Amino acid sequence: MPLYRDFSDHNATILVWKYDEDEDDLSIDQLLEPENAEKVKDYHPKKLLEVLMVRKLLKSLKPNSKILYKEREPFLSPKDAEISISHSFPFAAIAISKNKIGIDIEKFNSKILRVIDKFTYENERGFIPFDNEATFYTIIWSVKESMYKIHHSKYWSLKKNYEVKPFELKHLYDISCRVHDENFSDEFKARVKFFDDYCFTIVEE
Repeated sequence: MPLYRDFSDHNATILVWKYDEDEDDLSIDQLLEPENAEKVKDYHPKKLLEVLMVRKLLKSLKPNSKILYKEREPFLSPKDAEISISHSFPFAAIAISKNKIGIDIEKFNSKILRVIDKFTYENERGFIPFDNEATFYTIIWSVKESMYKIHHSKYWSLKKNYEVKPFELKHLYDISCRVHDENFSDEFKARVKFFDDYCFTIVEE
């Protein structure tokens, strides 16, 4: 199982795998936890492949661990580390960390411009160049999705409770961002990577 990218750091192991049609070891019987059989029974074949790819990555790191869910929140069993997963076919990614972590993969697509009012306010947009809007909004969406995974739905509105501070494409390693409400603000630094017309974001606690 050749890795596509390794973005690990001193706190976390962060791996990305790209699906290859020649893969012959993505067996649902060998990889899928029995506890998740009902959850995936109606999945589209590509979505099921994404699930199995994540499990294959996990087996390479922690062969005796499972990915289970509390509602939609994934967690490791035994719970000896924090986990985040993301997939957008043909890619799947996993992060295992001693601290809470959120990762997200998004394909760059101009269709995101149709929904910017759902996840940003006008006062968040002043730094975005008109000729490269799709790239910037994809990054903002992906960073907010990564923060959302850390807080696991406690703050549900990407527009109201999540903020990404102005950034430049030449400085994508330490984007300032936060989760907040009237009484609370949790500050983070996001790092962003590009590959194959995809955006990959990492937010660590």
